[in-house]
Amino acid sequence: MLENYLISIKGRQRIDDETGEVELTTLGSYVRKGDSQYIVYKEYDTENSNAAKTSVLKVDGNKKVTLMRGGADRTRLILESGKRHLCQYDTGFGNMMVGVFTSKVKSELGDLGGKLEIYYTLDINSNLSSLNELFITVKEANKKDVKNSAAGN
Repeated sequence: MLENYLISIKGRQRIDDETGEVELTTLGSYVRKGDSQYIVYKEYDTENSNAAKTSVLKVDGNKKVTLMRGGADRTRLILESGKRHLCQYDTGFGNMMVGVFTSKVKSELGDLGGKLEIYYTLDINSNLSSLNELFITVKEANKKDVKNSAAGN
């Protein structure tokens, strides 16, 4: 699959009174299959650039996003507006069950990309762990950025 889209992800997490932010911009793929859109990208470990993790965001309208991450810390989070799901989360040190309540999914994704916003909480043993926000932008990359880039290479 050709990595011909520029994917920018900004995550914000609030735990108690502390807020942290993480930003990632990478090349990836964006495809539509049926009524779903798929955003596929790789994340690289800062200590081991050969250890890539493939992440897939399956977007089903303004209601549901499923985050699937491969690699050693395999994860699957279901982010569905107005619902709480129990999801298996691999920390790299072991698995744990987390509750995920999504208050809002806002998708402005079209045929050529767009924006996606997700607002959710995580809880462990039914105790609130964090408030989270994801802001994702997908747009076609310049041809010079992708001429030799393909998924898996």
